[in-house]
Amino acid sequence: MLKAVFRTIAFLAILFIMLYVGMNNTHDIKFFFPLAGTTEKTPIHASAALIYFGVFAIGVLGGTVLTVGTGSGRGGRSASKAK
Repeated sequence: MLKAVFRTIAFLAILFIMLYVGMNNTHDIKFFFPLAGTTEKTPIHASAALIYFGVFAIGVLGGTVLTVGTGSGRGGRSASKAK
């Protein structure tokens, strides 16, 4: 229980930092990501806050997929023991 509360508070702190950065970086920037290939020649022109949010969202989704992927094995074993 305490671990879940700590994780929630940490996640809200990260969201606050993202909001704070977004509020203070409203100007347009050129976003280059050469590994993707398409942005090397034609960069993305968008506000810094929007690009920051996009990178953050991709990180959260990636972390969620990795966490759910590793947690499913334990649930399967405990369910088989219950039978």
